[in-house]
Amino acid sequence: MESVDLGDGSISSQQQADNNDKVPVSLEHIQIETPEERYERLLRRARTEDLSEVSGIGCLYQSGYDRLGRPLIVFCGKWFPAQDIDLDKALLYLIYLLDPLVKGDYVIAYFHTLTSTNNYPSLAWLKEVYSILPYKYKKNLKAFYIVHPTFWTKMMTWWFTTFMAPAIKHKVHSLPGVEHLYSVVCKDQLEIPAYISEYDMATNGLHYFQAFNSNAFAS
Repeated sequence: MESVDLGDGSISSQQQADNNDKVPVSLEHIQIETPEERYERLLRRARTEDLSEVSGIGCLYQSGYDRLGRPLIVFCGKWFPAQDIDLDKALLYLIYLLDPLVKGDYVIAYFHTLTSTNNYPSLAWLKEVYSILPYKYKKNLKAFYIVHPTFWTKMMTWWFTTFMAPAIKHKVHSLPGVEHLYSVVCKDQLEIPAYISEYDMATNGLHYFQAFNSNAFAS
């Protein structure tokens, strides 16, 4: 009968090297970035990278202060090309603009006027942005005004503030027209594109402005 050589059980150097490659890396050698470190890294990038691609669009800017002296941030939804813009740079510009302002109280006015599906970023991106921004953004935000909301806006706002950002739910206010902002912001502090005022007048009409002004004087 022919014998079979089973070998002596020794492992060659090549086999040993292959096995070593399969050994999992110890977690002690993996540096996990904390949320604070990630934000600081993004802030450094925001201060050094060329963000003119986003800033030149003019969809996000500071527009004076409200009646309590808090910085007013304006966001024009129609001018945000969510499907074509580099969203990484959009986030960096957001951080660049807001970081020095959110150290104290601030307010945001979002104009949903004449926006379309091309202007809507994904919920996944919004969730990521919300998770990246540190606590001071949520704590010092005193009001988030949505002007000219639609049914879609109201539903998405409810969903987002209920399941993803409950801490700011009570700070969100939907306003049917620009004039309603004047109770919290002086006219000379609110700079908005002409298309928003034109839409406001066409939609709400002259009676809306007269009624609002009469109520304002009566109060």
